[in-house]
Amino acid sequence: MIRVAAIMGKMSSGGKKSLVMEYYRHINREEIQFDFLCDADSNSIPFDEIERLGGRVYLIPPYQKIFANMAEIRRICRENRYPIMHGYNSTMNVFCMLAGKQAGVPIRINESISMGHRDDKKNILKNLLKPFSKCFSTHYMANGEACGIWQFGEKTYKDGKVKVFKTIIDVEQNQFDPELRRETRQAYGIEDNLVIGHIARLTAQKNTLFLIDIFAEIVKIAPHARLLLIGDGDLREAMLRRIDEYGIKDKVIYLGRREDIPQFYNAMDCFLLPSLYEGLPVVGVEAECCGLPVFFSTEIPEESTACKDLGFFLDLSQGAQQWARCIVEKTNALKETRRDRSEDVKKAGFDSKSEGIALAQYYLDLLKKESHKS
Repeated sequence: MIRVAAIMGKMSSGGKKSLVMEYYRHINREEIQFDFLCDADSNSIPFDEIERLGGRVYLIPPYQKIFANMAEIRRICRENRYPIMHGYNSTMNVFCMLAGKQAGVPIRINESISMGHRDDKKNILKNLLKPFSKCFSTHYMANGEACGIWQFGEKTYKDGKVKVFKTIIDVEQNQFDPELRRETRQAYGIEDNLVIGHIARLTAQKNTLFLIDIFAEIVKIAPHARLLLIGDGDLREAMLRRIDEYGIKDKVIYLGRREDIPQFYNAMDCFLLPSLYEGLPVVGVEAECCGLPVFFSTEIPEESTACKDLGFFLDLSQGAQQWARCIVEKTNALKETRRDRSEDVKKAGFDSKSEGIALAQYYLDLLKKESHKS
């Protein structure tokens, strides 16, 4: 049995955690096991599940203390003699890749799962590090074409040097269930409402405040609309203030951070993702699997939609009013024909079961090649 060092950085509720855990749940754990190296200030590490599945969690100094962070990665890698390190922190991977090389880890996989945007101040470091992305890595990976090209360059991608493993979901867990929809809408008193959904970190990247602007315009067209919001982040207070300013507090159901997500996809009528940038967002695939139309910004790669008839891409420059008109029109048109789309999602290659098998085989193939070298 091979142990892989999964370098997680901050393991919080969101796409990165969902991606890695979906692969981990469905990989052949008799052949491959994960050890999770997580920043100590992570807020959503599933300790019990990881340990139940045979994995281990190591808490290390957060990346803000980069020298202590790298020293601990080196120590853990030397102690456990990992044959493979897999970093999930995009351009920040340059630090763990260096630590892994110093510790003698022979296979060091650098994965890009997100991109950057000029309007997000948090991306200054990400963009500064991008030219060094390939340093100290032995292999490159991405969760989609756009991410692979953004981080490693078009030539590297076109030369076939970037292995793509898509963002994946548990399609069975995210199937459309009419009875669960009825129960959830009844529980929240939204049986007769047009329910607009959003699940994300409340950050500049996710364009949280523009989302509220959009919903304020939707209410003008459809007064019976409700916004179902799940997530937390540094824009939470600013978001709540904007909701108050618009006088729409009674039309917003804000549930904070939740883990019991499938019931809410069922309760929604559409899903909004007006992000400034994304890699290949998990929530969009989950929402489409449950039969929801999803409204993406054009800053998100078109490969993010698993069901072409459910994915709508709108330019952020069109403004909140035009977004609102399109959302209400398309959602009303599709509402009566909603159905489960899990088979379509499987065919599009987003199924965790088949992709988990493929990832295990990829690791084993790399190990075979490495053994032939020596």
